[in-house]
Amino acid sequence: MSQFNDISLVAQVVVFHNTRAFDQLVKKYQSPIRRFFLNLTCGDSELSDDLAQDAFIKAYTNISSFKNLSSFSTWLYRIAYNVFYDYIRSRKETADLDAREVDVILQTEQENIGQQMDIYQSLKMLKETERTCLTLFYMEDLGIDKIAGITGLPTGTVKSHLARGKDKLAIYLKQNGYDGNR
Repeated sequence: MSQFNDISLVAQVVVFHNTRAFDQLVKKYQSPIRRFFLNLTCGDSELSDDLAQDAFIKAYTNISSFKNLSSFSTWLYRIAYNVFYDYIRSRKETADLDAREVDVILQTEQENIGQQMDIYQSLKMLKETERTCLTLFYMEDLGIDKIAGITGLPTGTVKSHLARGKDKLAIYLKQNGYDGNR
């Protein structure tokens, strides 16, 4: 029923330019999309909000290209995924300049945290594709096929990213005092 409702709302936006119908889609998906960005940005709420806003603007301006080949949520997550990677690509140009400042901040944060583990800190050490796959699988509770549709990766590659990401997280957490018995 939910998928039918999404398609009905999309049709109202495309055919009648009904902005209230799009508002309903935003209200439905705003929290999951913001949470998705929050996990990908390792807790940067301001950046997450900006990226979510960009994703919804792109969704609205391109809604007529939605062909119902996948669910609306998959299409929207795909846009969000692309918005995040556009942001990452734009940041790579200045990454070398900012890397030293970020390292100093991270060292200070780690000293202040002490024994308490922060999930965002552990996610920072993963590659973007691993973090994306883990976030979609464990935090957004999406299946491997849906993640493949969002990322454009083959299902086998998604599974590989999940396995490698889990292994890296396990090693990182063990090295930082988490023994699994808590």
